[in-house]
Amino acid sequence: MTEQPTSHEGRQPLAARPQERTRPRSEATGPSPVPSPSGPPQDLAGTARREGDRLRFVGAATRRIARGIDLDEIVLGLCRATVPTFSDAILVYLRDPLPVGDERPVSPFVLRLRRTDRLRLAGEDADLGSALPIPVLDPQTDLSPAAELCEVRSGGALSEVLRGVRPVFGDSAAARAALPELLGDGRTVPSGHRAILAPLRGRRRVIGAAVFLRRPDRPAFEPNDLLVAAQLATHTALGIDKAVLYGREAYIADELQRTMLPDSLPQPTGVRLASRYLPAAETARVGGDWYDAIPLPGSRVALVVGDVMGHSMTSAAIMGQLRTTAQTLAGLDLPPQEVLHHLDEQAQRLGTDRMATCLYAVYDPVSHRITIANAGHPPPILLHLGGRAEVLRVPPGAPIGVGGVDFEAVELDAPAGATLLLYTDGLVESRLRDVWTGIEQLRERLAATAQLTGPDHSPPLEALCDDVLDMLGPGDRDDDIALLAARFDGIAPSDVAYWFLEPEDSAPGRARRLARRALARWNLEDLSDSVELLVSEVVTNAVRYAERPVTLRLLRTEVLRCEVGDDSPQLPRQRRARDTDEGGRGLFLVNRLARRWGATRLSTGKVVWFEVPTRT
Repeated sequence: MTEQPTSHEGRQPLAARPQERTRPRSEATGPSPVPSPSGPPQDLAGTARREGDRLRFVGAATRRIARGIDLDEIVLGLCRATVPTFSDAILVYLRDPLPVGDERPVSPFVLRLRRTDRLRLAGEDADLGSALPIPVLDPQTDLSPAAELCEVRSGGALSEVLRGVRPVFGDSAAARAALPELLGDGRTVPSGHRAILAPLRGRRRVIGAAVFLRRPDRPAFEPNDLLVAAQLATHTALGIDKAVLYGREAYIADELQRTMLPDSLPQPTGVRLASRYLPAAETARVGGDWYDAIPLPGSRVALVVGDVMGHSMTSAAIMGQLRTTAQTLAGLDLPPQEVLHHLDEQAQRLGTDRMATCLYAVYDPVSHRITIANAGHPPPILLHLGGRAEVLRVPPGAPIGVGGVDFEAVELDAPAGATLLLYTDGLVESRLRDVWTGIEQLRERLAATAQLTGPDHSPPLEALCDDVLDMLGPGDRDDDIALLAARFDGIAPSDVAYWFLEPEDSAPGRARRLARRALARWNLEDLSDSVELLVSEVVTNAVRYAERPVTLRLLRTEVLRCEVGDDSPQLPRQRRARDTDEGGRGLFLVNRLARRWGATRLSTGKVVWFEVPTRT
């Protein structure tokens, strides 16, 4: 058999410099080292040819190893590149678990047999194959498997070989002591076989070992084959290091995706929601696109879609900060243009080059109106019940992060049955089309989908989102895509009762009477006792601190919701009243009798609300 090719382009790393290339002739099991220049010319030609073959082999093998992306592909590349060209069998051990980055090494550590390949001989049973789940050291006679796990003890023979980094021949003193420890149960290389034990060293530490084996009828390993093993081991170890780091980055990206984007959408009264998020590629799972739906006081909901420039880990981190800021500002119930103004200031604090686009809308199901402000984002599309799709005329504004610009909000009708679609530019812009062409195609796609369901029915939200994404063709995925769809159901005027109460001592009694009449009109008299008690307690607390008229609103949907607003910014807090206290028990009753309750601070004061299940 021709000597195996071997090679590497460029300067050999330090780990590849053999420790035993000048060992005494008495220890050598293979041919003599390279002859002197004064030797026969045919010997020099044969030596040069063999060295050229080695260089070509190492070049081809390292390229095959480098093609691997994940851990298994890299190890498989090493095995397929070396068997049978360089060796008849190979065993690859890796640390379990593999260290990542600058993790401190642990001693003792464990090596796990990751893979083994061997040359299949003619006449062997077919089930022995070329890649076995357990290693076979002698394909002809020895079928005993090597141990799957090996504990590398500090100061042991195997530890010393691995710490030395350089490959060693299997018949050297160091390898004869280390191989039984690696293979387990005192096993060693069968008689007559040749072996090379090569440590796999990454950037900072040894991460495994490889054992190359040759049958007795093959030429013995030569000293220059140690260089080949060193090159293969070095490239494999560095590739494994990169694969482990890449796996950790992918894990971090997945965690960012789960934490930066909402796990689920809320279910506010009067509106149904659906969303989609698609990364730019599997290799960049998280980018700067985000969406959100935030419940607001008065049964309103804020709809937010934004896009931070780029789709890197940095973009995802900035997106998370802007999303958190938007949620905080929404909790203050600021107008949409004010929210964008504060987001712009936050982006400037994060850095001068932190740019993003954002669209912020607030839907009121009682008034059937929506207020929208835009910061350089593609305009939303409103799909009417009859099937007409309309690109809303919203002032575009400047992107967030520009600074020193004003944002303008517009208020539009949001009829029941209509669907509002918010999206990022990745849906409508690509190398194949400009953004306005994509917006027109999206509008036509929505209109065509709505016509399929008829003029009296709106298309299902989830199916509508899927149909919108189906418009993307090959080459259209240049950027992340965030999509938020809102179906406006609204709350009928007959299901709303609204009053103003002067901050007087008589206000709680009047609130009870008004609530009783509204419940009678809605055939909910069985709730009168509990609702009157709760309304009285909440209104009493509001009148105590208010200076302007108190608002009282009842909403009938799946539940009965009561909202009491006043001009005092101080939020109520539940506390345990002492036996001698005359007050302090109102919120305790609210907490016990209502299904849910809460308080929200507004720019003009606060709203305290509670919900009671209806039993109609």
